[in-house]
Amino acid sequence: MVPAAITSYRVDYRSANVSPRYSGVIHFLFTSTVCLGIMAYAILHVSHVTGLQLLTVPITFMYANLVEYLGHRGPMHRKTGFLSIIFERHALQHHSFFTHDAMECESPRDYKMILFPPIMIVFFFGLFAVPIGFLIRYALGANVALLFVTTSVGYFLNYEWLHWLYHQSPDSFFGRLPFIGGLRRHHFHHHNKMLMGRYNFNITYPICDRLLGTTYRQR
Repeated sequence: MVPAAITSYRVDYRSANVSPRYSGVIHFLFTSTVCLGIMAYAILHVSHVTGLQLLTVPITFMYANLVEYLGHRGPMHRKTGFLSIIFERHALQHHSFFTHDAMECESPRDYKMILFPPIMIVFFFGLFAVPIGFLIRYALGANVALLFVTTSVGYFLNYEWLHWLYHQSPDSFFGRLPFIGGLRRHHFHHHNKMLMGRYNFNITYPICDRLLGTTYRQR
């Protein structure tokens, strides 16, 4: 049962912010298709990769996990100058729409409160993955650059998919996937408004939370 206050907030938010033409399924498929297309292109252009070059994958993965952690702990939960719109969308809107006692979305129209806006894909690729990829290509060669782009884009897509899964019903087909339970519990505690500013900032895998001592341990 969704608390009355959350129901009221959701009704008001949908009325003011979700267009009648919005399709959560198309949003989900657009993000997935663009990311998978870029990954496929990059992978198909890797050739004669060496073991040393393959180290790009775990290094990029750990870098992305740290960026996710710092971005979530920082501007997403701390109002910071020109990034205040991120704070508003996440800490104020997302955490009011979904709380620890109302975690599930009610229809695909609620995906707008889970998935990044499509423009964020342009921002992520245009200002992060592509420029850094070109710098890496110049410094370390095409294979390393392509592996960096593949891993960083794959991490972004993994973030979107996992976050989407956490906000599905635990009794649904996707909610019962065996690897989701522990990760969902980690995110569930973060949606407790008493804890969200201090604990469980990793949304994918709680590596940096464990290393930096911000994993919530329920007594």
